[in-house]
Amino acid sequence: MPSSAGSPSAGLKIVQLTDTHLFADEQGEMKGCQTGRSLQTVLQAVAQRQPRPDLLLLTGDLSQDETEESYRVLLRLISPLGVPALWLPGNHDQAIALMEQVLSVFPASPQKCLQQGGWNLILLNSSQWNEVSGRLSDDSLRWLDTQLRQFAHLPTLVALHHPPLAVGSAWMDAIGLQNREDLFAVLDQHPQVKLVVFGHIHQEFDQMRQGVRYLGTPSTCVQFSPNIDEFSIDLTRQPGFREITLYPDGRYETQVVRAERQASLV
Repeated sequence: MPSSAGSPSAGLKIVQLTDTHLFADEQGEMKGCQTGRSLQTVLQAVAQRQPRPDLLLLTGDLSQDETEESYRVLLRLISPLGVPALWLPGNHDQAIALMEQVLSVFPASPQKCLQQGGWNLILLNSSQWNEVSGRLSDDSLRWLDTQLRQFAHLPTLVALHHPPLAVGSAWMDAIGLQNREDLFAVLDQHPQVKLVVFGHIHQEFDQMRQGVRYLGTPSTCVQFSPNIDEFSIDLTRQPGFREITLYPDGRYETQVVRAERQASLV
């Protein structure tokens, strides 16, 4: 996979994009939001950031209609950035074989473990067949443990779709990662893990657990209201993305960036 990382002093800059919910029809709408146009607005904001990212991290629910064309739309939209993109599936990405077929050419890469910028990046599949909630298979957990043991000398970021922690909304907490304790049992053995990032919740989240920082990121389309027990759309916040800068000594910086408001977007 090509690397565009800058000097070690500048760090490895990652932009996390999540829950794009694209359709084959670029005018397709989810909850009143044209998800393709909304993603374009977010990508314009990404393109204006300096320095430009070295890597895109796409953390699931990339498609809404789960068609081949929806993934090709994703490729077309992210290609102008010229930035390598790692991806993982969400609960709306059931056709994983199709994803692997389409999202295996630059800028997308099917790679799920990458050492770059002095860090180890691990991507996990928490999706379940025909389920909204998430679960990590025994094979995934064993693979995670193997990768962490193999690269124990590198600070590590782990990514998945479903939140491993309760986020304070009853409806969302019911459809998060169902076997979170199994994940913690692995992570707690490996002190080099610094960050766990995820999507699914369509909102910002930031919490520490056992020395690991857990970060949820806004969707590039519709936002969900935080701390509400029943489903609710948040009309006060705009689509966005997360910037993460990783330094070889294990330090990191992160922030959420919101796109500019557009009248046609929810």
